[in-house]
Amino acid sequence: MSKLKENRQKPLILLADDDPELLGILVKRLGVLNCDITTENNGADALKAAKDKKPDAIILDVMMPQMNGWEACKAIRATPDIKDTPIMMLTGIGESLNEMTSPLYGANDHIDKPFDFSELLFKIRRLLADTAR
Repeated sequence: MSKLKENRQKPLILLADDDPELLGILVKRLGVLNCDITTENNGADALKAAKDKKPDAIILDVMMPQMNGWEACKAIRATPDIKDTPIMMLTGIGESLNEMTSPLYGANDHIDKPFDFSELLFKIRRLLADTAR
């Protein structure tokens, strides 16, 4: 990854989900990516963290308090210095709804809960490859 933001040594991934157990599992399992990971448990804090930390990729749950993931995604896309950050929506709302709605809010990709970790890792690597270009 040659174009990491803010001269970081490793990519930074922002994970936002209101399920603390799932966040813990994701942080542990995503360790194989050799990335730094920061977490938030609601959409409003995820938006603030995205603005403050300028991650290389963002993974947003849809159903979160204060601001849902789609609203956070839309707000990120409207913020000039982070608008091009790759975003994946992670949700259990239903595959067809996620597939149709995520692109409308500007997400690059989506994955449905429950998910296969190998598919999640593949999609995150693809997001990070997009950042490196």
